[in-house]
Amino acid sequence: MKSREQFIQDLAPKKFNKLEKIWLGFLLVIMFSGVLAYADQIVSGMEVTNLNDYALWGIYISNFVFFVATSFVGAATVAILRLTKNNWRTPLVRIAEIISLAAIIMAGITIIIDLGRPDRALNTIIYARFQSPITWDVIIIPSYLIAISLLLYFPLLPDFAILKDFYSKTNPKLSKWYGKLSLNWKGSLAQKAIQQKSIRIIAVLILPLGLILQTIDAWLFSSTYRIGWNSTNFGPYFISGALVAGVGTLVVTIYAVRKMKGLEDYITDFHFDKMGKFLALACLIYLYFNANEYLMPAYMSSKNEGIHLTTLFTGYYSTIFWLVTIGGLIIPVIVLFFKKGRKPFPLFLIGLMVVLASWWKRFIIVTPTLLHPYLPIQGVPESWRHYFPSLHEWLISASNLAMALLILTLLVRYLPVVPIQRSIDESEIENSDKK
Repeated sequence: MKSREQFIQDLAPKKFNKLEKIWLGFLLVIMFSGVLAYADQIVSGMEVTNLNDYALWGIYISNFVFFVATSFVGAATVAILRLTKNNWRTPLVRIAEIISLAAIIMAGITIIIDLGRPDRALNTIIYARFQSPITWDVIIIPSYLIAISLLLYFPLLPDFAILKDFYSKTNPKLSKWYGKLSLNWKGSLAQKAIQQKSIRIIAVLILPLGLILQTIDAWLFSSTYRIGWNSTNFGPYFISGALVAGVGTLVVTIYAVRKMKGLEDYITDFHFDKMGKFLALACLIYLYFNANEYLMPAYMSSKNEGIHLTTLFTGYYSTIFWLVTIGGLIIPVIVLFFKKGRKPFPLFLIGLMVVLASWWKRFIIVTPTLLHPYLPIQGVPESWRHYFPSLHEWLISASNLAMALLILTLLVRYLPVVPIQRSIDESEIENSDKK
């Protein structure tokens, strides 16, 4: 049985070691290169990208959709596990909340990058039209950001109070900050009642907010009436895809945090087994909606839909399409059916496959449809009929990912990723039950 002091010592945030400092430096270099590329994009205009009147969205919107999808892990995983009061969730939910917060921040930044000129972001507010799904996005993204921030913050209050005392002698400055963040938490019955009620209310709200966010994201596409997007299936198709991307990211992040912080006693094989089953279920659900999205139109497609599907099945984008489908969905399901496949390291590798496939999935949702416009333009340059991101686009996209990882790294550094007070309470309850 571990004492209270041992729990605090194990779970309190530690200083960055040498390897972690190198990691931070690497992220900052990537971010700096992306900032330079973005500055040049603002000065030179969008001509430094390969975006054009056909591929007017390209990689930037692929990034946006990916970040929005990844943020859904906070709504789905956290809300469901909190509301069902599963005790095994304790080491997982806070990491899921951190991922969700980092992803939704980057989703908002990415959409501004796509505008070309950042000042145009004001136009989405000044000239907002309720008929436009873009206006709904402008409303729902900040709302979701506030909700996930509160869902992360309120359960941290007892831990902030613990860390205030823990660092009072060794790091008074840090102790002072934790004291301010704890909001004078004393652990009284009244405080606990208010905290638990607040968490339940936000957990109830966050799930429909996440569903609305994903659905609006889908409507941004389906309301354009373009071949490949003109589907009433797009809402649930995006939601199921978001589950896959979010859980895959959660698996990869939890494995990395567990390894980096030495949390093997708290995040065990049991937790990875549970996450592996959850990921397999998410992949199966997404496979079903993929069948609806592609196989049914193949049976009854119009001429233009047939051209689009041929491009995906056997044409220019077929390699990416089948790698994403087989490597990102079918193989993970097969491997995760076996218990050995749900062990930490194999599950980590499967999670990496799923995350990579999830990003490329967004790329092939966005790009092929744009290259097959609803109203073909005559006499356009041949280069407009093809799209692959320019160096500027890749550097800016890499910078976006690096910024998301930097946010995640800093939050993991300064926040206890496994709840300290709850771990202590659960240990005491377990020991009292044994007695």
